[in-house]
Amino acid sequence: MSEFYIQDKQLSNITRTVVTDARGHSQFLLVGRWGTKGDALSLYRMNGSLIASIKQISLTFGNRFEIYENYVKVGTLQKIFNWPGDFYYIKQLNWSVHGDIYHHYYKIHHFNKEIMQMKKAAFLTGDYYMLEIPDPANAPVCICVAAIMDYWLYNRNRKKKATICFDRALSNSFD
Repeated sequence: MSEFYIQDKQLSNITRTVVTDARGHSQFLLVGRWGTKGDALSLYRMNGSLIASIKQISLTFGNRFEIYENYVKVGTLQKIFNWPGDFYYIKQLNWSVHGDIYHHYYKIHHFNKEIMQMKKAAFLTGDYYMLEIPDPANAPVCICVAAIMDYWLYNRNRKKKATICFDRALSNSFD
Protein backbone atom coordinates (compact mmCIF):
# COMPACT_ATOMS: atom_id res chain seq x y z
CA MET A 1 0.00 0.00 0.00
CA SER A 2 1.37 3.41 -0.97
CA GLU A 3 0.79 6.46 1.20
CA PHE A 4 0.99 10.04 -0.01
CA TYR A 5 0.76 13.23 2.04
CA ILE A 6 -0.42 16.69 1.07
CA GLN A 7 -0.26 19.58 3.52
CA ASP A 8 -3.69 20.67 4.75
CA LYS A 9 -5.28 23.61 2.92
CA GLN A 10 -2.81 23.48 0.03
CA LEU A 11 -4.91 21.75 -2.62
CA SER A 12 -7.45 24.57 -3.01
CA ASN A 13 -4.82 27.31 -3.02
CA ILE A 14 -3.42 28.78 -6.20
CA THR A 15 0.10 27.72 -5.31
CA ARG A 16 2.49 24.91 -5.97
CA THR A 17 1.55 21.89 -3.91
CA VAL A 18 4.12 19.21 -3.12
CA VAL A 19 2.95 15.63 -2.62
CA THR A 20 5.27 13.51 -0.48
CA ASP A 21 5.53 9.81 0.31
CA ALA A 22 5.44 8.22 3.78
CA ARG A 23 9.17 8.95 4.28
CA GLY A 24 8.68 12.65 3.52
CA HIS A 25 10.32 12.53 0.09
CA SER A 26 8.78 14.76 -2.57
CA GLN A 27 7.07 12.67 -5.26
CA PHE A 28 4.82 15.04 -7.23
CA LEU A 29 4.21 18.73 -7.81
CA LEU A 30 0.68 20.05 -8.46
CA VAL A 31 0.45 23.48 -10.10
CA GLY A 32 -2.29 25.56 -11.71
CA ARG A 33 -5.40 27.46 -10.73
CA TRP A 34 -9.16 27.01 -10.21
CA GLY A 35 -12.16 29.23 -10.57
CA THR A 36 -13.42 29.56 -14.12
CA LYS A 37 -14.22 27.38 -17.07
CA GLY A 38 -11.05 26.18 -18.73
CA ASP A 39 -8.83 26.48 -15.64
CA ALA A 40 -6.55 23.52 -15.07
CA LEU A 41 -4.20 21.87 -12.61
CA SER A 42 -1.23 19.82 -13.73
CA LEU A 43 0.54 17.08 -11.80
CA TYR A 44 4.24 16.61 -12.47
CA ARG A 45 6.81 14.10 -11.30
CA MET A 46 9.70 15.78 -9.52
CA ASN A 47 11.82 15.31 -12.67
CA GLY A 48 9.47 17.70 -14.51
CA SER A 49 7.46 15.22 -16.58
CA LEU A 50 3.71 15.83 -16.78
CA ILE A 51 1.77 12.74 -15.67
CA ALA A 52 -1.79 13.96 -15.05
CA SER A 53 -3.99 17.03 -15.27
CA ILE A 54 -7.46 18.28 -14.48
CA LYS A 55 -9.49 20.64 -16.63
CA GLN A 56 -12.53 22.41 -15.21
CA ILE A 57 -15.55 22.47 -17.51
CA SER A 58 -18.75 24.32 -16.63
CA LEU A 59 -22.21 23.19 -17.45
CA THR A 60 -25.65 24.51 -16.62
CA PHE A 61 -26.02 22.19 -13.63
CA GLY A 62 -22.67 22.66 -11.90
CA ASN A 63 -19.04 22.01 -12.58
CA ARG A 64 -17.50 18.93 -14.05
CA PHE A 65 -13.85 18.09 -14.26
CA GLU A 66 -12.05 16.18 -16.98
CA ILE A 67 -9.11 14.10 -15.76
CA TYR A 68 -6.17 13.34 -18.03
CA GLU A 69 -3.33 10.89 -17.52
CA ASN A 70 -0.33 11.03 -19.86
CA TYR A 71 -2.23 13.46 -22.12
CA VAL A 72 -5.17 11.05 -22.54
CA LYS A 73 -8.59 11.78 -21.05
CA VAL A 74 -9.36 8.99 -18.58
CA GLY A 75 -12.57 10.28 -17.04
CA THR A 76 -15.03 13.04 -16.20
CA LEU A 77 -15.84 13.61 -12.54
CA GLN A 78 -19.26 14.91 -11.59
CA LYS A 79 -21.24 15.29 -8.41
CA ILE A 80 -24.24 12.98 -8.26
CA PHE A 81 -25.82 13.91 -4.91
CA ASN A 82 -24.91 14.92 -1.38
CA TRP A 83 -27.53 13.35 0.85
CA PRO A 84 -27.01 11.60 3.25
CA GLY A 85 -23.33 11.73 2.23
CA ASP A 86 -21.39 13.09 -0.69
CA PHE A 87 -21.32 10.92 -3.80
CA TYR A 88 -19.38 11.58 -7.01
CA TYR A 89 -18.84 9.48 -10.08
CA ILE A 90 -16.02 9.29 -12.63
CA LYS A 91 -17.30 8.20 -15.99
CA GLN A 92 -15.04 6.02 -18.12
CA LEU A 93 -13.20 4.68 -15.02
CA ASN A 94 -16.40 3.56 -13.27
CA TRP A 95 -15.03 4.94 -10.01
CA SER A 96 -17.35 6.16 -7.27
CA VAL A 97 -16.16 8.68 -4.71
CA HIS A 98 -18.12 8.75 -1.46
CA GLY A 99 -17.71 9.93 2.08
CA ASP A 100 -17.54 13.12 4.09
CA ILE A 101 -15.61 15.79 2.21
CA TYR A 102 -16.25 18.29 5.03
CA HIS A 103 -13.87 16.27 7.20
CA HIS A 104 -11.63 15.09 4.34
CA TYR A 105 -12.60 11.48 4.78
CA TYR A 106 -13.69 9.61 1.70
CA LYS A 107 -12.98 6.57 -0.42
CA ILE A 108 -12.80 5.77 -4.10
CA HIS A 109 -14.11 2.41 -5.28
CA HIS A 110 -14.27 0.57 -8.56
CA PHE A 111 -17.26 -1.63 -7.78
CA ASN A 112 -16.04 -3.60 -4.68
CA LYS A 113 -12.34 -2.80 -5.11
CA GLU A 114 -10.95 0.07 -3.04
CA ILE A 115 -8.86 2.45 -5.15
CA MET A 116 -8.06 5.08 -2.50
CA GLN A 117 -8.89 6.20 1.00
CA MET A 118 -8.28 9.77 2.15
CA LYS A 119 -8.22 10.97 5.73
CA LYS A 120 -6.55 13.65 7.80
CA ALA A 121 -3.32 13.09 9.70
CA ALA A 122 -1.65 15.33 12.27
CA PHE A 123 2.13 15.54 12.69
CA LEU A 124 4.50 17.89 14.49
CA THR A 125 5.03 19.68 11.17
CA GLY A 126 1.29 20.31 10.69
CA ASP A 127 -1.91 18.75 9.42
CA TYR A 128 -1.92 16.69 6.25
CA TYR A 129 -4.25 14.80 3.97
CA MET A 130 -3.18 11.17 3.85
CA LEU A 131 -3.98 9.24 0.69
CA GLU A 132 -3.76 5.46 1.02
CA ILE A 133 -3.58 3.93 -2.46
CA PRO A 134 -3.22 0.13 -2.79
CA ASP A 135 -1.99 0.33 -6.42
CA PRO A 136 0.67 3.06 -6.89
CA ALA A 137 -0.22 3.22 -10.61
CA ASN A 138 -3.50 4.90 -9.57
CA ALA A 139 -1.72 7.63 -7.58
CA PRO A 140 -1.74 10.38 -10.26
CA VAL A 141 -5.49 10.14 -10.91
CA CYS A 142 -6.24 9.77 -7.18
CA ILE A 143 -4.27 12.93 -6.38
CA CYS A 144 -6.27 14.75 -9.06
CA VAL A 145 -9.52 13.52 -7.50
CA ALA A 146 -8.35 14.71 -4.06
CA ALA A 147 -7.67 18.16 -5.53
CA ILE A 148 -11.18 18.29 -7.02
CA MET A 149 -12.78 17.26 -3.72
CA ASP A 150 -10.83 19.98 -1.93
CA TYR A 151 -11.95 22.52 -4.55
CA TRP A 152 -15.61 21.60 -4.02
CA LEU A 153 -15.22 21.85 -0.25
CA TYR A 154 -13.51 25.23 -0.54
CA ASN A 155 -16.24 26.59 -2.83
CA ARG A 156 -19.00 25.33 -0.52
CA ASN A 157 -17.42 27.19 2.39
CA ARG A 158 -16.85 30.33 0.31
CA LYS A 159 -20.48 30.36 -0.90
CA LYS A 160 -21.70 29.79 2.66
CA LYS A 161 -19.56 32.71 3.95
CA ALA A 162 -20.75 34.96 1.12
CA THR A 163 -24.40 34.17 1.95
CA ILE A 164 -23.83 34.93 5.65
CA CYS A 165 -22.14 38.25 4.81
CA PHE A 166 -24.96 39.17 2.41
CA ASP A 167 -27.62 38.29 5.02
CA ARG A 168 -25.87 40.40 7.66
CA ALA A 169 -25.52 43.36 5.28
CA LEU A 170 -29.18 43.06 4.34
CA SER A 171 -30.35 42.93 7.97
CA ASN A 172 -28.12 45.89 8.92
CA SER A 173 -29.65 48.00 6.12
CA PHE A 174 -33.08 47.67 7.73
CA ASP A 175 -31.92 48.68 11.23
